[in-house]
Amino acid sequence: MAHATTNPKIHEGRNLKRFREMLSIKQDYLAFELGEDWNQQKVSLLEQKEKIDSDILEQVAAILKIPVEAIRNFDEEKAVNIISNTFQDSSFVNVGNTPTFNISPIEEIRKLHDEKMELYERMLREKDEMMGRLERLIGNR
Repeated sequence: MAHATTNPKIHEGRNLKRFREMLSIKQDYLAFELGEDWNQQKVSLLEQKEKIDSDILEQVAAILKIPVEAIRNFDEEKAVNIISNTFQDSSFVNVGNTPTFNISPIEEIRKLHDEKMELYERMLREKDEMMGRLERLIGNR
């Protein structure tokens, strides 16, 4: 008996919505990027689908600038387990109620700062791209 390769717990529409919201992208914008036959209501219906058509999923992933696999394979339960297990790995030693890190706090702060700067720079680039698209849209009217 062959079994399905997809995880029954994965809801692609819900995953799409999560990623879209994390990236602060509105349904209207996604609809605009998908083309003329799309609107906010159609995107909303798409996000309710458990399984999304591969070609649409690829278009949406490209617009959100994330891998298709992220939407296709994101399992909230697994993510929660990974996060909770992080507090039991070797970089985090709990002595009594006082957490002790094996990484120096300064290294940790530097690492966080670098990650935030990368994210900020990426967001600025994406804002510039979005402004360019909006300018083209306004120019076409």
